[in-house]
Amino acid sequence: MQNRPKPSFNNNNRGRNPNFRREQQQEHRTNRMIRVPEVRLVGENVEVGVYRTEDALRMAEEQQLDLVEISPNAVPPVCRIIDYNKFLYEKKKKEKEMKANAHKSEVKEIRFTPNTDDHDFDFKAKHAEKFLKDGNKVKTYVQFKGRAIMFKERGELILLKFAERLAEVGGLEGMPTMEGKRMIAIFAPKTAKKKEKAPKEPKENKEQPKVAESKPEGDAQ
Repeated sequence: MQNRPKPSFNNNNRGRNPNFRREQQQEHRTNRMIRVPEVRLVGENVEVGVYRTEDALRMAEEQQLDLVEISPNAVPPVCRIIDYNKFLYEKKKKEKEMKANAHKSEVKEIRFTPNTDDHDFDFKAKHAEKFLKDGNKVKTYVQFKGRAIMFKERGELILLKFAERLAEVGGLEGMPTMEGKRMIAIFAPKTAKKKEKAPKEPKENKEQPKVAESKPEGDAQ
């Protein structure tokens, strides 16, 4: 009895779909990867409608462009005839711009001591105002060193005075609290409120002068 060679599953898998790995790597199916019978074409360089996939591929080849599947879940799938590399470049460019424009809120820290003078207080208040206007939170704390821990009331007064100074642009998330040798207060930015419009005068007041100025017909010359 002859020994038969064992079946090679790797060889069988290789022959099934040579584009399988490429399809997994690509974000969209393109050209011959699109194996549905018909597609819906959209875009500026075609007449919008449903086409046989072979016809759509031929149109793309004539324009020296790619047939790109942009909505695979639609029935039939939606495709565009475009330069795929250019399409990906513009897509990534837009994503980078969106990330750059998206504001990431941060927590900015401002440090005081129980002996902070008025000049230093004003200087730090201006920085805090800018941080809050930019949409960031501000974490302020009074640092106590050595025997200065005895002056907790002074630290609380500084933070509450700071809260009054920032009232227009930020609000306290809670009363100052002690954490170790620090008294901490956190400020959150306030949303800008529209200025209230002054109430309009009643229409009757505006019409009264006109009535007063009218003259009887007999006085006209």
